[in-house]
Amino acid sequence: MKRKNRIKTAAIVISLITAAALTSCSQGNSSSSVASQATADSASEANATSNTGSSVKEAKYLSESDIKINQTIENSADGEHAVIADGTQEKYSNVLVNKTGEADGDEADFYGENSAVFAANKATLDLKDVVVKTNGTHANAVFTYGEGTTVNISDSYIETSGNCSGGLMTTGGGTTNAENLTIKTSGNSSAAIRSDRGGGTMTVNGGSYSTSGVGSPVIYSTADVTVNNAILNSSASQGVVVEGKNSVTLNNCDLTADNTKKNGSHSSYYQAIMIYQSMSGDAAQGLSSFDMTGGTLTNKNGDVFFITNTATEINLTNAEITNEADGIFLRAAAAGWGSEGSNGGQVTLNASNQKINGDMVVDSVSNLNLYLKDKSDFTGAINSDSQQGEVYVEIESGSSWTLTGDSYITSLTCGADSINLNGHTLYVDGKKYTEGTESKGTAVEVTVSSGKGGNGGEQGGQPPEKPDGDSDKSGKPPAKPEN
Repeated sequence: MKRKNRIKTAAIVISLITAAALTSCSQGNSSSSVASQATADSASEANATSNTGSSVKEAKYLSESDIKINQTIENSADGEHAVIADGTQEKYSNVLVNKTGEADGDEADFYGENSAVFAANKATLDLKDVVVKTNGTHANAVFTYGEGTTVNISDSYIETSGNCSGGLMTTGGGTTNAENLTIKTSGNSSAAIRSDRGGGTMTVNGGSYSTSGVGSPVIYSTADVTVNNAILNSSASQGVVVEGKNSVTLNNCDLTADNTKKNGSHSSYYQAIMIYQSMSGDAAQGLSSFDMTGGTLTNKNGDVFFITNTATEINLTNAEITNEADGIFLRAAAAGWGSEGSNGGQVTLNASNQKINGDMVVDSVSNLNLYLKDKSDFTGAINSDSQQGEVYVEIESGSSWTLTGDSYITSLTCGADSINLNGHTLYVDGKKYTEGTESKGTAVEVTVSSGKGGNGGEQGGQPPEKPDGDSDKSGKPPAKPEN
């Protein structure tokens, strides 16, 4: 493999140290047409300037022209990197990184082949005031691989245009810390904030993150991902996807999701937030979580939450949630993942000082524990057609449920003034509830599976270990052992 690596320097010295990192495209390639990046950009700009009283929306976000460039690093060889940090400490600033070239399969998805910026083997890589641009399949922008490896990136601009090309990528237990970034992706299966097998920890503070490709949520998590004070926009896909025993936490973020295109045939539903277990082996089985405190969530199409083939805990605290679509607020149901008859969604939803508007549907192989506390208000129906899965509702004093249709649940705990039937009928374990009466019930038992994640999951959500040692200096990571 011939390496093409040209460095243009303009009166600045930038330290360089070697390392290795990795990438994944576990969401698959779709041949569907990709919405134009202009759509995502205009949506991001509209959110950033809208007068809603949110300091996040009113903030100014970096453009490429805001960053002064003193050095350009380019690489066009298939599978190689423009910048690597291999077990060392590196610092880059005021650099433009351009990466083209192609890759395919697990080498790119799990191990970072062909990523523009790559760190591994317990390296520490600091990036500030950089621009990273990629144009190729499996050309992730910034890739962090392995336990003990840390990438810190701030005040930077990232843009990717090929399929399977995420913005920030973390696998194998790596740590990524980001602050004040602008990330735009336009390829299919190209989340702006993304992890794959082996996961890790990702913390993102501030900035603007947008996607326009099919199967490209703003956040795709097989890790522990926390995002604070950021603008998040998807114009074709879910806003957030959590797979397996992993988490996403949003604090004071403004998320807009317009899931308009399918990336496969497993499910007929569209949604803003999807929580599932694919059984691919990319994420271990277990209890996942989605936490949102403050900020806004605007759903443009389909349901707000969809949970399937996994158990999850959703915590909502004082978030402004708007469903502009005809879909429901929460759907826990079987789809095309897992074993028929046991592949529903098991959900614990904790609402604190939270307004919820919209129906909830829990199918016969799913269950829901709904806790309304700290002056939370739920307006909607639960399983309005008939009793399906088990549902427990607990309403703390000061909180309320106003029905918008007949509802069927299996157990209820509430005070005398907690429920407004609003002319409808509430059935609790098949019996009509009488408005103005107290009730005492029992929560649904949640069974949390733990394991390797299913087909191909021999590593239990972990990629095979990559040996320590320097790279061969060609921009390629050390060879992966056969296993």
